[in-house]
Amino acid sequence: MNLKQIFKDNQLTIGLVLIAFLLGSWFTGGSSTSESVTHSTHSTSSQVWICSMHPNVQLPEKGQCPICFMDLIPLERTGSGLKPNQLSMSEDAVKLANIETVAVLYGKAEMDIQLSGKVVYDESRIGNITAWVPGRVERMFVDYTGITVNKGDHMIELYSPDLYAAQEELIQARKLVGTGSSQSASYQKSMESNLLAVREKLRLMGLVDEQIKAIEMGETPSDVVTVYSPMSGVVIQKNSVEGAYVKTGTNIYTIADLDRVWVILEAYETDLPWLAFGQDVSFTTSGIPGKTFMGRVVFIDPIVDEKTRTVKVRINVANPDGELKPGMFVRGSIQAFLGGEGKAINPELANKWVCPMHPEVVQEKSGICLICGMNLVKSESMGIVRKPGYRHENLLIPASAVLKTGNRAIVYIKVPGDEPIFEGREIVLGTRVGKQYVVKSGLSEGDEVVVKGNFKIDSAMQISAKPSMMNVSPDLD
Repeated sequence: MNLKQIFKDNQLTIGLVLIAFLLGSWFTGGSSTSESVTHSTHSTSSQVWICSMHPNVQLPEKGQCPICFMDLIPLERTGSGLKPNQLSMSEDAVKLANIETVAVLYGKAEMDIQLSGKVVYDESRIGNITAWVPGRVERMFVDYTGITVNKGDHMIELYSPDLYAAQEELIQARKLVGTGSSQSASYQKSMESNLLAVREKLRLMGLVDEQIKAIEMGETPSDVVTVYSPMSGVVIQKNSVEGAYVKTGTNIYTIADLDRVWVILEAYETDLPWLAFGQDVSFTTSGIPGKTFMGRVVFIDPIVDEKTRTVKVRINVANPDGELKPGMFVRGSIQAFLGGEGKAINPELANKWVCPMHPEVVQEKSGICLICGMNLVKSESMGIVRKPGYRHENLLIPASAVLKTGNRAIVYIKVPGDEPIFEGREIVLGTRVGKQYVVKSGLSEGDEVVVKGNFKIDSAMQISAKPSMMNVSPDLD
C-alpha cells in the first residue's frame, strides 16, 4: 500500500467521525430543548414569590429575600381583561404588602406661611428740605441726624442776595400802596396788584405767610431768612454744613415720618401661590419681645429678585408710638387659603370697595380714595376675591400617595370591584398643602388612592413590564 492510498483512507475515517459528532450534538440539543420547554411550562404554571425591594429575586416558594431578608410576596399572574396599566393581586398579597387606600375628597386648602423681613421707611412719608433760592447757609439749627422735628420748627438760616432784593421790593411795594391815596383808582389797583405779586414771589421762594407779613411791616430787609420744616418726622439725612453755598434745589435735609412704617417681607417663589392682596399678617420682632403687631398685605412686587429669588411683600403698619424702628428684623405669619383654581383668596374682603392705586384703602361703601381721589372699585373686579358661586375647596390627596419622578407624578388607585385590581395613573399636581397635594387633573372625587404599599405595587408593575414610575408609557394616564 503506497502513501497516497493511506492518506485517502485517513481522510475517509476523519469524515465519518465528524459526521457522527454532528449527529450526536443535534440529538443531544433536541433533548435539552425539550427539557427546557417542559421546565419553563412547569415554572409558568407554579406560584412565584418576589421581593418588593429587589424585584430580581424570584423564588418558587414562600420565604425571605436573601439580600435584605424581607418577606417575599406572591406575584399574581395577570389574567385576561386587564388593561396594560392595571395589576391584579390576591387578597393574601394585598395583606402581605400592607396596602392601604383612602378616598379622594374635596377639602379646604390652608397653610400658615412663615416669612421674614424688616422694617423700612414709608416712602410716601419721606420729604426733603431744599434750597428754594441760591445762597449761603449761615446757621444750621439741626446739626445731626436722628433729631425729631415738628412741622414749623426752624431748620436753617440762609443768606441770599435774591431774597434780600425781594424783601426790599416788598417793602417798597407796601409803601407805594399806602401813599397813593391821592392817585386815581386805576393807579391804586395797579399798586395793589404789584404788592400781591411780590408777596407771591416771596412765597415761591419758600417763605411762609408769617414771614412775609413780618417783612412787609418792617422798614429794612433782613440779612438772613429762617427756613422752617414743612413736615414732622425724624431727620435721616443731613447734606450740608454751616458756611456752605447752595444752589436752587440743593437737598439740605431728608425727613421721614415714622407714624406709619412699611414692613417688607421676603417671599420665595414657592410661597407665591399662597399670597394675595388684603391678607392679614401678624409679625413679631426680637426688639419688642412679647408683643405681636398686625398688618395687611397691600402690595406684592411683580418682579422676582434675581439674586435672592424672592419677591417683596409690603405691609403698611401704624406706628404712633414709634416702637417699630426702620432696620428691625421681623418674622411674619400669614394664614393663607387657596381657592378652587389653586390661587390664594381672601374671602374677608368680599363686597368691599378698594382703591386701584392705593389698595390699602378699603371701605364698606363706594366713594373716592382719601389719598389720590380715584373712584373706589369692587374687590371682585380686582380679583381680590372671587364672585359668588365660586368653589373655594380643592381636590386633595395625601402626599404619601404620590410617586414623583422628574416632572411626572404617579398614583395607584383601587379599581372598584370585588377583586383587588390596582391601576396606575399619571396626574397633574398643584401646590403642596402640608402633608397633602392639590390635584389639578387626573383624579375624581371618590377615587381610592393607595397611600401605603404603592412602591410595592410599582415594583410588581416593573417586573411585569407594565407602565410604572420608571417606565413611561402612553397607557399610563
